[in-house]
Amino acid sequence: MGSIDPAVASVLDTRPPKDHSDEDELLDSLDDDPAFESFREQRLQQLHEEFTRAKQLRNREHGQYTEIKAEKALMDIVNTDAELCVVHFFKSDFHRCGIMDGHLERLAPLHFDTRFLKINVDNAPFLVTKLKVQVLPCVIAFKKGVSVDRIIGFEGLGYSEDTFATKDLERRLLRSGSLVREKINESHDARSMQIEHDGSGGRGRGRGQKSKDNEDDDDDWD
Repeated sequence: MGSIDPAVASVLDTRPPKDHSDEDELLDSLDDDPAFESFREQRLQQLHEEFTRAKQLRNREHGQYTEIKAEKALMDIVNTDAELCVVHFFKSDFHRCGIMDGHLERLAPLHFDTRFLKINVDNAPFLVTKLKVQVLPCVIAFKKGVSVDRIIGFEGLGYSEDTFATKDLERRLLRSGSLVREKINESHDARSMQIEHDGSGGRGRGRGQKSKDNEDDDDDWD
């Protein structure tokens, strides 16, 4: 993917494309936008191209956080279908996996260049062994089928051992090249802080929460 004009990137990041009606409405709203006064035609053309590309990616399930049930299907996606992938190895009854789910669910629709996937470790015995997944949550980032980063538990993400925001996770994935550019703003970040405290977010709400008495610092399920 080539570089994007900063004015175009700003529009895409604040109003991510979903369908062609969004594009028509957005183009109408930019008629008097001062950011588009210079190089207007080039910027509008690039915006159209990005909307078209985003629609094609969304048709291939980019822009959503998807659970994969079979490890062969996961390997096919990582190795051939998507250049950039972030994969969460989880167990549904692990509290920290529920927290990680919430953050990944918030990143997925913002970063449609990257596939965001999850697989239950019980469904992936071969990959768990091959990739030496031992502590959960385990998030592995892939670029062209090659692992470029591994997040074990919440290691290296935030302000303390048990506290991090979605922006912290985004920054970590950006450093590995598994995301294209920074997109989290302060309003996103304020919402993400709630995820840390209640382990909720979209489909992950309330999932996998344990009582504090039974919660381990990191979850080793072997």
